[in-house]
Amino acid sequence: MRRLNRKKTLNLMKELDAFPKVPESYVETSASGGTVSLIAFTTIAFLTVMEFMVYRDTWMKYEYEVDKDFTSKLRINIDITVAMRCQYVGADVLDLAETMVASADGLIYEPVPFELTPQQKELQRMLQLIQSRLQEEHSLQDVIFKSAFKSASTALPPRGDNSLQSPDACRIHGHLYVNKVAGNFHITVGKAIPHPRGHAHLAALVSHESYNFSHRIDHLSFGELIPGIINPLDGTEKIASDHNQMFQYFITVVPTKLHTYKISAETHQFSVTERERVINHAAGSHGVSGIFMKYDISSLMVTVTEEHMPFWQFLVRLCGIIGGIFSTTGILHGFGRFVAEIIFCRFRLGSYRSTSVPLPDGHTSNHLPLITDNSTH
Repeated sequence: MRRLNRKKTLNLMKELDAFPKVPESYVETSASGGTVSLIAFTTIAFLTVMEFMVYRDTWMKYEYEVDKDFTSKLRINIDITVAMRCQYVGADVLDLAETMVASADGLIYEPVPFELTPQQKELQRMLQLIQSRLQEEHSLQDVIFKSAFKSASTALPPRGDNSLQSPDACRIHGHLYVNKVAGNFHITVGKAIPHPRGHAHLAALVSHESYNFSHRIDHLSFGELIPGIINPLDGTEKIASDHNQMFQYFITVVPTKLHTYKISAETHQFSVTERERVINHAAGSHGVSGIFMKYDISSLMVTVTEEHMPFWQFLVRLCGIIGGIFSTTGILHGFGRFVAEIIFCRFRLGSYRSTSVPLPDGHTSNHLPLITDNSTH
């Protein structure tokens, strides 16, 4: 009884077979079919390798939403070198809420030579080259996001203690916490002092001949400090052509949540436009000499997530490649054989075209001669 049930089950499974087997005696092979098969296998192998490389790669997904966080503080990371002595310059932040954040709350004034060492020049040249490429190829930003924490820090290498240059510049570096509203971070002549209507700088004791706001921005970022991330102003260097010169940077800050397979952090991206002009009150160009960075906070927040192709999607695409190539090459091969048979058939008919055969009574016969067994030998 069990054998009978097993036999019925096997017969049922045979009836459900969607891949019937063809006896080898009915299979016909040809040189053209072998050539097409070789091309198909080579194409399948090549596309499989390419598909596997796509499966291994990742991409960045950007999502936008309204930023509802208005109470937290915004961190500004600063590393700027100004070609003036530290006792002549002062840095602070003044926002739209008339809140002043003095540089003493987190910035360090360090006397340094303005001229860079050869090693520092090499890093700055590399940063400037990356910045020029980022302006042309925006997709490189995805590579920088994915390589965060894996690449080397973008900070300048330390200067050797055996430097013979005298410190003629001031390096202002550190970080400040400000309100999440538009503000103005600036470096100008004299130290900042509180004022009932805002703030002021003690610039009366500094002569105009000593003004020199040539500067180098080694690093400027907003939010959490992430090593390996290159910001738009990193590596920027400006040389003043006049003592009374104003450098302005208009910055739009976008809150960003970064989620990759390596890190998860809350940082800020920003875009910037630049402007510089010479202060000449007689010519109508008014203002204060210095470096002014006016920033505004975007109301949108960007979530950047690193994504990977699912394994099931990779299998579906792989099956589509293999099945599609087999079907396509089979159709092309069948069509090619059909065309070849038509052409060869015409040639064969042409070889049996009508011939004139003389008859004994002087007439001619245009009929095709009969092909007999003797005529074929």
